[in-house]
Amino acid sequence: MNQALSFPVPMPVGSLEQYIQAVRQFPVLTAEEEFSLATKLKHDNDLEAAKGLILSHMRLVVSIARGYSGYGLPQADLIQEGNVGLMKAVRRFDPERGVRLVSFAVHWIKAEINEFILRNWRMVKLATTKAQRKLFFNLRSMKTHAGTLQPNEVNEIARELKVKPEEVVEMEKRMGGYDVALEADENDEDAHFSPIAYLEDTRPEPSEALADLQTETLRTTGLESALNSLDERSRHIVQARWLNEDKNATLHDLAAEYGVSAERIRQIEQKAMQKMKVLMVSA
Repeated sequence: MNQALSFPVPMPVGSLEQYIQAVRQFPVLTAEEEFSLATKLKHDNDLEAAKGLILSHMRLVVSIARGYSGYGLPQADLIQEGNVGLMKAVRRFDPERGVRLVSFAVHWIKAEINEFILRNWRMVKLATTKAQRKLFFNLRSMKTHAGTLQPNEVNEIARELKVKPEEVVEMEKRMGGYDVALEADENDEDAHFSPIAYLEDTRPEPSEALADLQTETLRTTGLESALNSLDERSRHIVQARWLNEDKNATLHDLAAEYGVSAERIRQIEQKAMQKMKVLMVSA
């Protein structure tokens, strides 16, 4: 049995440094040993051979994962995702193509770590297209200083990565942001300034809004029907007194219009309102 297979698989139970030290104990396979194990896996589905290939390349995952330390994600999580990529590479590796596994696995390891970063680095997705992803993973390394990019630098990066200058500016702003907790610590004196304090939606629930709309519609329809049930004079008096968009008429205004007393207008109005109330309640 190959020497690499005699080592126990490192378990993530101790510190990260202990895990890394354990990974480094696995020897690097020679080209002949790698070809032999890969052939057994391909033709015989030998899982022990797959185990040997994986263990001997776990130090590669650690090395690649360390290159992503600037994104603020736990190193252990990056290594774990990289190991997933390594396993996928081992399963797809063809030893008869004359390429070493290390060259083939790099792509799969980075791809898995990249996907993990895009899913977890920010609550809001930073990159959705292939061009934006390329910009996301290259912008940090292409910046030569910590300050804001100058217009000539923006144009140079945009030209090299084949994206629009405004996309470079937008990505720089988004990558320069930071995450804010929705709820502040209970001992924080400024807890009332946390997002949760002002993000509350005070609008009614959709069901309540629909019920209010239906009620308002029924009222409007009922009012229209009740008005139509009145004679022309009574309808005009009610509309002039209560439904004008501008200034409502007074009893004396309508009395002068119809040549009767203000008291008579009040009586007509009261009778019309009573009739309308009965009709609207029964609707």
